[in-house]
Amino acid sequence: MQEKIYTIPVNEAFEQSDECPFCTLYKKLEDNEIDLITGASMMESDVRIKTNELGFCRKHYDKMLKSGARLPVALTLQTHLDSLKKDIMPGGLFIKDDASKPVKRIKQLDSDCYVCQRIERHYAKMYETACLLFENEAEFRGNFLKQSYFCLPHYARLLEVSKRVNSKKRHAELVKAAGEIVGAYINSLYEDISLFCKKFDYNSRDLPWGNSKDSPERAISFLSSDE
Repeated sequence: MQEKIYTIPVNEAFEQSDECPFCTLYKKLEDNEIDLITGASMMESDVRIKTNELGFCRKHYDKMLKSGARLPVALTLQTHLDSLKKDIMPGGLFIKDDASKPVKRIKQLDSDCYVCQRIERHYAKMYETACLLFENEAEFRGNFLKQSYFCLPHYARLLEVSKRVNSKKRHAELVKAAGEIVGAYINSLYEDISLFCKKFDYNSRDLPWGNSKDSPERAISFLSSDE
């Protein structure tokens, strides 16, 4: 399979096996989008139009501020607030339900985010690319089998995309391989979290911690992903 724009980051994510490869891909996309929107893109008029329209989710507002680019964020907020003035005011004297206009606009803002939309546009392609690489590249299948785990949300999405993208043979292989990886990880994670709990029993306090100290954090990442 010829190297294209998405194969490079997907291959790189599957060359490491310390965390869910799709979490790795998401974090890289997210960091890139935060850098762009707090950098040169912020001043582009077409970008400002879209950010005024969509706004950002709370998570990405927080990440923008934590990036240290407080002035670019403030400038984005300034124009966004200005554009919202007319949208969140009641409809007017001759409109029967004068609350419908602000409610509709605020609900739209609650469900949209400029950064989330930008990430998803690329992220969906990365799942398809991973499945196509599994279909066509023996080396990629080898790296796939070496993965420590897939978090549950990304595991489910991978299986859905594979069903649509892969041949029946490769889909069956992917489902089996991914299932074995997730099954082995959840068994190991259960042992670690059980030991963590046991360590708080007076009679077990002298047991070695093993790999259990960070098991609550790892369990949460496995169950909910890092998105």
